Amino acid sequence: MTAFVGAQLGEKWTQAQLTGAESGSVPGIGDIYVSHDNRRYRFVQYNAGVNVPGVKGNVAGFYAPGGVSTGLTNVVTSDVSETAGLGAGILMSDVASGEYCWIQIGGLATLTPALVSGASGQSLVLSTTTDGTLKVAAAVTDSVVAYAVNAAGKQVMCSFPY
Repeated sequence: MTAFVGAQLGEKWTQAQLTGAESGSVPGIGDIYVSHDNRRYRFVQYNAGVNVPGVKGNVAGFYAPGGVSTGLTNVVTSDVSETAGLGAGILMSDVASGEYCWIQIGGLATLTPALVSGASGQSLVLSTTTDGTLKVAAAVTDSVVAYAVNAAGKQVMCSFPY
């Protein structure tokens, strides 16, 4: 993990940028950035799964081909059929498959899509039926990744694993 100042949270990078002449100014895979307002971000690679583009403000889960975890924790997707149901974070930019970007994993955030279900104050999990969003936690065994602060306003308090 690297500590640095001034993360470009809305940017995205290619593999060539990570290994080429720009590599000294690009975050490392898995780097964590904590902003002045205590929001936490992680640098990851995006995988579109079965053609689900990465959209800013959508939720991504840890990439698990066919829904079976392979232990990849630095690759994420918004394609819920390609996750094992564990949310990874909220995308900070529109991103294509194979590109690298920041996801928000802690602190207050606003989603692009509405919650599948849930009301303000409820704990939330990655939706396993709708790509890119969250739903209310229904069982004590669900992996809670956020809490609805203002469900109608799509505001959540992130608590994604890292």
